[in-house]
Amino acid sequence: MVLFPYLLEGLARTRSLKKMKNCHEDVARKTAEALEKEAKKNELVLSSSSGIVMSDKSNNFSSVCSKRGQKGINQDCLIIWEEFGCQEDMIFCGIFDGHGQWGHHVSKRVKESMPASLLCNWQETLTLASLNLDFEMEMDRNLHRFDIWKQSFLKTYAAIDQELKHSSKMDSYRSGATASTIVKQGEHLIVANVGDSRAVLASISEDGSLVPLQLTVDFKPNIPRWFSHSVSVSLTYKMCTLYLNILGLFGDSLLLQRRQNE
Repeated sequence: MVLFPYLLEGLARTRSLKKMKNCHEDVARKTAEALEKEAKKNELVLSSSSGIVMSDKSNNFSSVCSKRGQKGINQDCLIIWEEFGCQEDMIFCGIFDGHGQWGHHVSKRVKESMPASLLCNWQETLTLASLNLDFEMEMDRNLHRFDIWKQSFLKTYAAIDQELKHSSKMDSYRSGATASTIVKQGEHLIVANVGDSRAVLASISEDGSLVPLQLTVDFKPNIPRWFSHSVSVSLTYKMCTLYLNILGLFGDSLLLQRRQNE
């Protein structure tokens, strides 16, 4: 009986902390969305089926092209955001391939949600990680940077998948979308993907010819444990690449249930 007031006080404190956390997340998301809106205004975001975007503050030049096939509606969506999050050395790129009756709606929702959500989670994770920045080697700093992006991508992908699952505006039970997303931060390249939309880097050999380098691992039903989490880090030359193979795809809850029951 004596502890009862303290129990109530503890519950009230817990609810207060939860409200503060939710409030902080709302502010962070609104800030990220405002940054995206400003970037679109400054023509730093490209999200149509074709076009180019170029920042005045860098030598980056980006172009995209998507063509409808013979199956009907073009369910592909894409986005390029130069100076991602007002960072002059950052670019965000994403390609999303829908499938199923509602696939074009799913891929569009993922495209619209991904950049701001990732930026919000990255800023939050970066703030928490900034409390411990005592690294002795350059390799430690690189791995720490990649771990921040890893956590940010995992949170973002999981949140978007839950958003699709509980959406009342579309049926993501039998429809879904793949995703290949890339963040270029200075000389570092961070790649995260779900499904089998492939990202390929065109490099130049010593004789001047183009050499393709596959950056992602396809997630297909014939690959054992294709829906499990796996992370591998590859450090090559000056370009540091993080591969995040997270889950099979966005949405398509029916397919995921079948795979998990096998």
